[in-house]
Order: sequence, then structure tokens, then C-alpha cells
Amino acid sequence: MQNVMIVGAGKGGTAILKILKESEVLKVSVVIDRNLNAPGILLARKEGINTGIDWQHYLTDQIDIIIEVTGDEVVFQELRNAKNKQTVLIPGSVAFLVAKIMEEKEDLIEKHKNESYQQELIFNATNDGMVVIDKNGKVILFNTRAQEIIGVTKEQAIGKYVVEVIPTSRLPFILESRRIEANQEMVLENDRKIITTRIPIIEENGTLIGAFAVFKDITEVVNLAEELTDLREIQTMLQAIIHSSDDAISVVDENGRGILINPAYSRITGLTQEQVIGQPATTDISEGESMHMKVLQTRRAVRGVPMRVGPSKREVIVNVAPIIVKGKLKGSVGVIHDMSEMKSLNRELNRARQLIRKLEAKYTFEDIIGQSDEMMLAIEQAKLGAKTPATVLLRGESGTGKELFAHAIHNASDRKYNKFIRVNCAAISETLLESELFGYEEGAFSGAVRGGKRGFFEEANNGSIFLDEIGELPVNTQAKLLRVLQEKEIIRVGGTKPISINVRIIAATNVNLEKGIAKGSFREDLYYRLNRMPIHIPPLRKRKEEIPLLNERLIQKISQDYGRNVEGITPAALKQLMEYDWPGNVRELENILGRAIIFMKYNDQFIDVQHLPELKNKKNLAESSVSNSTDSMVMDRTLSDMMEEFEAKIINQTLLRLNGNKTLTAKTLGLSVRNLYYKIEKYNIEKNSMQ
Repeated sequence: MQNVMIVGAGKGGTAILKILKESEVLKVSVVIDRNLNAPGILLARKEGINTGIDWQHYLTDQIDIIIEVTGDEVVFQELRNAKNKQTVLIPGSVAFLVAKIMEEKEDLIEKHKNESYQQELIFNATNDGMVVIDKNGKVILFNTRAQEIIGVTKEQAIGKYVVEVIPTSRLPFILESRRIEANQEMVLENDRKIITTRIPIIEENGTLIGAFAVFKDITEVVNLAEELTDLREIQTMLQAIIHSSDDAISVVDENGRGILINPAYSRITGLTQEQVIGQPATTDISEGESMHMKVLQTRRAVRGVPMRVGPSKREVIVNVAPIIVKGKLKGSVGVIHDMSEMKSLNRELNRARQLIRKLEAKYTFEDIIGQSDEMMLAIEQAKLGAKTPATVLLRGESGTGKELFAHAIHNASDRKYNKFIRVNCAAISETLLESELFGYEEGAFSGAVRGGKRGFFEEANNGSIFLDEIGELPVNTQAKLLRVLQEKEIIRVGGTKPISINVRIIAATNVNLEKGIAKGSFREDLYYRLNRMPIHIPPLRKRKEEIPLLNERLIQKISQDYGRNVEGITPAALKQLMEYDWPGNVRELENILGRAIIFMKYNDQFIDVQHLPELKNKKNLAESSVSNSTDSMVMDRTLSDMMEEFEAKIINQTLLRLNGNKTLTAKTLGLSVRNLYYKIEKYNIEKNSMQ
């Protein structure tokens, strides 16, 4: 332990002495001051510490640290010259700083005590009983009114499991359900009837930290309602509540004159009490109609009315409700929500969306599951393509994971820190597609925004653009895309000046482009440009050995999304999945697993056969349908009627199997989407088949 000498026993020296008293590594050996009645000298004597008026008599080799608190530069220099080299000298400025910090600390502690005391007063002053439990169901708050109503003291309740204190309490159920129970009648063990509201306490991030109940004796509520016949009494009771609100609150009497406002009202509107109290309800309105006067006239509440208030014409949303006591209108109360904060949050949201759009490539090659030779070949080709600037064409059936490959290629390339723009060529109408891809100049067409607009290719400059469903591009747009591939430049709609771009194109299709070339719907020269590095992604039916690993990854992902704890799938259910041909590929597998998890019981941990929908391969389904149709045929019906009935059954069963996905149904049955819609309407197929 090191010995300390304090020179100066005034305010700073006393503060230092108090600090060092609590230290386990420093010991104050002596306190020096010319004034033997200085506060530090008196405190040192009380603590049994040596004191003196001349530091020279006590400066020995036993002193390790000297704290000079006199503030006298001469004393400091004398001490520095007199001490030995091993002794540490701390100047008075440091000591005064520490003393100041200590004073502020004590002030903050005192302030915290006062605030805690005030909160305790408010908590116990309310006429409602309040009980708060933590996430383990133990009582942590129990106010005075709760003691009176329940008949249990605070000391008996705090720290106990809530059911031990209130056997009929439903707060444990609130912890489980996370749902609010409002205005519920309940009978206590002492035969008192109460009206209670139970609410879970949940943080912004969704973490449950407890629950609380607010309750009132019904008899007292009835008595209170009989007494509250005067608006002035209502005003007195409301005043404490509305002053704590961050929303502006104003109350007017039955004649529409202001009688009460809270501090938030003055902050939002810029109007003082003197400008509002006793004045007409229209005083605060800059633009709009007085909702107070409208409510007083109609006796009906209004909600969500936009207007501007106060000298600064602040944008607000107003909710106003009438105050009716025993059938008599006594006034109205209005709540004003400031829109400026909401607009600020909206701007932040838009900025966040822009940032997310720049970082949209979410997947890497580690997210792609592949064990079969075909899949490993596709992955190796994609990794090779990622290291080159070449255009990549991803080919494969719908649901095989072409977009996953596109994300991974971008993230494995030297463009990964730039934008990744996704475009579904089939989802944008032909009239808009060209302007969306290449942008447009101001005045290019009716409705064009001032200054023009950048297209997807300009947005993706120095990054990658993923053109999904490339086979659906109109022929005239194909010509412009060919120019992008050849010249590395685009021309906006309505413009004449070429714009150079540096974009990596990743295209994808699930249609046969060679047939499109033969039919004239797809340009041959564009095909050769796109097909420089084709990657074929095999369908799931050709790599069924990957289904167990896919199941594991998908079940983990879906369970996390749905807040469930599903661990896996039973061998019987896995066998059923392995026998199915998966026309919808991995997307269909994810859909089947998601439906199974939704319909599982909460305590089920493994997907079993009964959780899966009926899975029939197309061939078996057709044979079964033919057999069933044949059995039900009536010999006197025409062949045309029987064919139409069979066709309707096939469409209906396919829609059911694909969860109402009409696009996928049309592709599965080899129909156009328009033709499928025609047949659905013709055969009057039930809507619930498509939901």
C-alpha cells in the first residue's frame, strides 16, 4: 500500500481525502495545512490521520505520493524540488478537477434520488392498483393501492411468484401470449371484483421483459363516475395525466373555449396558455377547420384529420373526442400529433432503402447447396465467370435458384462493393420497359419528370445488373440491349447523346431461347452475345440426393422466420419428398416445408407425413385422374363433355398443388397464362382452389 501526503486541506483537499479513504491501495499518512481548523484537517483528525502545518517535517522516503491542493505555484515548486525522485507529485489543478467531478457526481446522485422519490410518489398516488412482474413472473412493483385492494403488503409481494400473491392472476398467461387483455372483470380471493387491464412489456427489439396489470375496484369506479358530473373535476383529474404526454392535448368546454392545454401543446403550436385558455377553439388553427367545434356540434369523435396550427403553421394530425357526462355534453378533448418527426423518420427510411438497394446482393456461393456432379459443375462455372467481366447466361427451370447464382456471382467479383440491380423483364410492361432500362430525357413523353430519369443500366454503372426472364424481352428492346453489349453505351429515351457505362450483365431464362430464335421472337445476334458463358442449373428432380441437405437449410431458415423451433424431418416424410419429381424445384420444396411448419402443432419438433400435402407426380396424377374420370362417366354423355370435365379436374388439382400460382400452373400444363384464365372462368373453378 502506498503512502499519500495531502498538502492543503481546503475544499479540494477535503474532497481528495474523502476519495482516498475508500481506496484499498492508497493510504493517507498526513494532511498539511497552515489553518489547523481547515475542514480537511478536522476530517483527518476524526479519521485518526496525522496533521500538521509544515510539510517539510513529514516529507520522508516513506511518502510515495504528494497531492498538492493549495493552488500556490510557489508551494508546488518547493515540493517538487524537495521530494525524492521516487515520490510522485500531483498538481493542484488535477486535484481540483477531481473534486469538481466528485461534486457533480454527488449532485447527480442526489438528483437521481429525488427523481426516484417523485416517481415512487406518483406510482403510489394513483387511484389504480398496479402490479408489475419480470419475465420470470416475479413481482417487482406493487403500489399502495394494490395493497389496499388485494389485501397483501408490498413486503409480502415483492420477489414472490405472482400466483403466490394473486392466485387468480393471468399475468403468467400474458407472458406466454404477449397479448393485451383490456378491461377484464376478475374476482379476487377477498371477493372484491375488479376491472383490470393486463399488458406485456416488450422492448423495441421484441424482447419480452415482463408484464403489468392496472386494476380498479368496480365499486370505486361507479362512485367516481357519479361524482364526475362537473367538467372542472374532470379537468383536475386529467391535468396530471396530460402534462406527461409527448403529444399536444387541448380541452375546450361546451361553448368551444379553451380550458386546458399541456406543455407539449405549447411546444408544438408555439402558443402559450394565455393565448389559448378562455379563447375560441379556432385560435390555434392556421389552415383547416376546428375539429373541436365540429365534435361539439355532432357529438361524434373525429380521427386522423390533417391541418396546420400555430404561427409557424406546423403540420399536425388531430384526433378529437366529445366529453359526455350523464348524457350531457361538457366539452371535447383533442390530441395533436406532430408530423415533422414522422416526416423525418420517413426521410430516414428512404435513405435506408437507397442504401439497401446498393447492397442488395445478399447471397454468396456458400449459400448454394450442391453435391451432385451437375450442380458442382454449375457452381465451378459460376465461380470462374465471376472472376471475368464476361456476360453470364443462367439457364434452368423456374425455382432452381438462378437469382441465387446471380447474387453469388456479383459478390464473388471485383464489383461486389458497387450496386447490384435486379430487373424482371417479364414483370415490367412493354411500354415502360425501355425507359426503365435505359432512362429518359426531360420531355421524352407525357408524364416524364423534370430533368429526366436515370435507367437501371445507369444505376448499375460499375456494378452488375441481373436481367431475369431475358427471353420475355420485346424484339425492339433486344436491339438496344445488343448495343449495350457491343458498344458499352446506352441512349436514353428521347435523347441523342450516348452515355458510356461499365456494367456486368447477368441474364437468366427458363425458356428455350433456341426455339425463340427459330420462331423469330428472339434475336440470334443477341443470343450469341448472351450465350458467351452459359451456365445450366439442373432441376431438383435430377439432384434428389441434395434434398436432405436442402431440407436442413430451409427448415432452419423458415423456423427462424416463423419463430418456431422445428429441428428436422422424419425419415417417412423425407422418403415422400424424395419420391416426388418437384416440377417447381427448390422454390416448391421451400413452399411445401413452409406450409408444413405453419400447420404443425407448437410443440412438434419434426415434420412428419401428416404435415405434408399430398404429393403426386404428374404421370401418376394423370393416370389417377383418368381412372377416376372413367369410373364416373355416364355412357350417354358426349365425348366433348367428358373431355371438358377431365380438363377442369386437371386444372383444379394443379392449382391446388401449386397453391394457386397461376403462372406456374400455366407453365406446368403447357398453357399460356391468358388461356389458363379463360379456362378457369369457363369451367367456373372455385376461387378457394387458387388461394
